[in-house]
Order: sequence, then structure tokens, then C-alpha cells
Amino acid sequence: MNTLIRCLPLLALLGLLVATPAGAADNTDAALLQRGQYLATAGDCAACHTAPGGKPYAGGLTVPTPVGDIISTNITPSSGTGIGRYTEAQFRDAVRKGIRADGKHLYPAMPYTAYAQITDDDLHALYAYFMHGVAPVDNKPAPTRLPFPFNIRLSMAAWNLLFLDRKPFTPDPAKGAAWNRGAYLVRGLAHCSTCHTPRNLLMAERTSQALAGGMVGSWRAPNITADPDSGIGNWSEQDLADYLRLGHARSKAQAAGPMAEAVEHSLQHLEPADLQAIATYLKTVPAQHDPAETRPVDSWGAAFDGIADQRGTALPDDGEQWNGAQLYDAHCASCHQASGEGSFDGGLPSLFHNTATGRADTANLVLVILDGIRWQTGDSGVHMPGFADALSDHQVATLGNYLTLRYGNAAARITATQVARLRGGGAPAHLVTLVRVAMLAVVVLVLAVIVLWRRRKRRRISSGPA
Repeated sequence: MNTLIRCLPLLALLGLLVATPAGAADNTDAALLQRGQYLATAGDCAACHTAPGGKPYAGGLTVPTPVGDIISTNITPSSGTGIGRYTEAQFRDAVRKGIRADGKHLYPAMPYTAYAQITDDDLHALYAYFMHGVAPVDNKPAPTRLPFPFNIRLSMAAWNLLFLDRKPFTPDPAKGAAWNRGAYLVRGLAHCSTCHTPRNLLMAERTSQALAGGMVGSWRAPNITADPDSGIGNWSEQDLADYLRLGHARSKAQAAGPMAEAVEHSLQHLEPADLQAIATYLKTVPAQHDPAETRPVDSWGAAFDGIADQRGTALPDDGEQWNGAQLYDAHCASCHQASGEGSFDGGLPSLFHNTATGRADTANLVLVILDGIRWQTGDSGVHMPGFADALSDHQVATLGNYLTLRYGNAAARITATQVARLRGGGAPAHLVTLVRVAMLAVVVLVLAVIVLWRRRKRRRISSGPA
């Protein structure tokens, strides 16, 4: 016992010597996991890989696309139902090339066309985070079942040859560090082009119209190029950074639909320097102009009190006969004020000088009226109720036309037919039919060529020497 007591100081010293490197290793690992978590947040991975009410990254979310519903997969480190058995090389191939560990191709609903820009170092941090920083969940989502011919995953190999650029991001030495950081985030992790770039018939991004606006389900992701009328050319870098962090920029716009989700779950959590870098880069994106936009979309309208004209006028018994001012008074004025100026602190936005009422395309305005707006940023949030259950298609069209006429682009129009279509999920997609018709046409053409070739062969034989 005495010998043990005499040895305690030496054992303690040895313990310190051994513990110091281990502690340093733990700190290094913790820093790597923290960086991976930040990158996963910047990439908004949870948005698609977490179902409503489900556990983080356990998959199961239904993603509507023009070719059918795609079910997101489990990307937790579960060895049975997730990616727990993925090597780092397999993880890298899935993220950059859209190829699973079993060799099958992913659909580009997973934005690997953008993630191909991610550097090796960032992919290493992401792999470490998903393997060691995410809780494994044994959840097996339903498989994706697309209609023929899109159910043939091997067809994506040909699609990738045509449309996948596999080169990681290369900084432009002629640009500054902030611009290059912004370009890396916008083109890669934040995958802005996935929503904000229009697509061709094969659902690939039209690179010649980068960030000129695209469709996300029924929502229109707006033009975010440097065009002053159609895009964000008249926004300051601070306007853009505020919008990404807060979900709104005063006298400009507020996020709704998929963009509100991106702000809530991803963009608001980025470092201020990264948000500023994104703004710096976006201000330099080549302008793409939409001829329908004749002035900056956030410059339309002025304060107008149409409610005063209704005082003393009895409301029709039939709500379908209410005019725009009456509907506005009943459903909007308590928050946006009688003249549409919003709240004094800017928490409730003005309806004039607002992209929601200033765009020629009114789809997003209709969807905001139907679905409302909900998101949380920091200690505050926005909650605008939707009126899908309270207003008919005709009433939504009447109210929407009042908003554009009095507070926005007076040339914009909303019809009850349009409202009904958006309420039902948007216009039906005809891509499956078009592809099947195209395939049938190719088959018919091939058969016609074979028949013609055989006929000519027979003629040569019959006309040969006797």
C-alpha cells in the first residue's frame, strides 16, 4: 500500500501526459463535426431528408416532381436502413455524382449537380458529421416508384453524361475572397440554381439562363440575377443579407413557401460573413430580363384606403358578391392596416413596394393568400394565416386583383380558374406523356428504317442476274 501511495504522483503525471494528446484529438474531432454540421445546414440537407414529425435525416419526405413523387432516403448512420455502411468514397460519389453505394443512380431531385462543386475537405467534414454527429435511426422509407421510363434508374447515366459537370469549384483568381466564397456557396452547397434556374424538357437546368427564375412545385422561385427590373439589381448587398438572415427585406420582399423553409432551416444559421459573401456574388450574376417586368417589381403601388369608401354600405348577404375592398377589410386590414402600409416596425409588411404584389406573375401571391406564411427566425417569427378554407376561388381572385390594382402591378391579373389550379397543386405535368410519345416515335422510326432497309434488300436480290 505504501508503494502504491508513493507511486500516485507518478501515475497522475503519466495520466496527464496521456490525456493531453487524447484531449487534443477530441477537440479536433469536435471541430470537424461542428464544421460538418455547419456545412449540412448550409446545404439544407434536413429539408428533404426529414419528414414532417419524423426524426432528423431519417427520410420519408415526399418530394413532388414533374415525373412523379420521389421519396427521400434515410441518411442517418443506421447500418440497416441508412448510410452507416458507406465508405467515404461511396459517400463522395453519392453527393457529387448521384451514385449510391449499390451502384444505382439517384434522381437529380437530390441536387448532386450542384453538390459536385463541393471541395474534398468539405466532403470529408460532411462525412464525419453524418457518420458520427447524427443519431442513427432505423427507418426504412417507402421506395420511390416513378412511371415508365423514369423508373429505369440506369437512364440517369445518359442524363449525367449530358448535364452533370463533375468539376469541383475552382476559385477565380481575378475575384476577391468574398466573391469566391459566395460563388462557392451559391453554386454548390446552397444549390440556389436548383430552384432559381429554369429547366428544359429533360428537367436539366438551362445554364444560359442561370438564376433567371424557376418553378418549385406550384411556387415560382424568382429571378435573382442582377437585372434591376426582373431581378435583384436594385437591392443593396445589405438588403440581400438581411433577407437571407431574417426572411424579409423592408420595402422589398418577404420569404414564403419553399424560400421561407430555406431561411428557417438553413440560411438564417449561416455566419454573417457567408451571408455577405452570397450577397456579394449575387450582385454580379449576369442580368436576365423578363419583358413582362417593365420596372423594378418592388417599386409598384402606394398607400390607398379603399375601406373608407365602404363605410355605410351594407355588405351583400352572399359573400361571393363582396368586392375587393370588403374582402380586404374582413381578412387583411387588421394586420396590414387600412391603407396597406403594414405595421410601423416593419414586422407586418407593407403591401405596396412589395414583390408579392408587384410581379406580373401572380402565382405566389395566390399561394400566400391560400396557404399563408409561417417561419421562425431567432426569437421572432412570422405567422400569416392561410385562407384556403375561408375563401372560395372567386373570392381569392377578387381579393388578389384588389391587392395588385391598389398596391401593386395594376396590369397583373388573377382568375378563379388560376386559383382553383393552384389550390389543387398546380398545372398537371405532361412530361411523362411527352417522353413516352417521344420514345414511341423513336421506336416507330427505327421500325420504319428496318422495313425500308429490308425492302431495298429484297429488290436488290430480285433484280440480280438470272
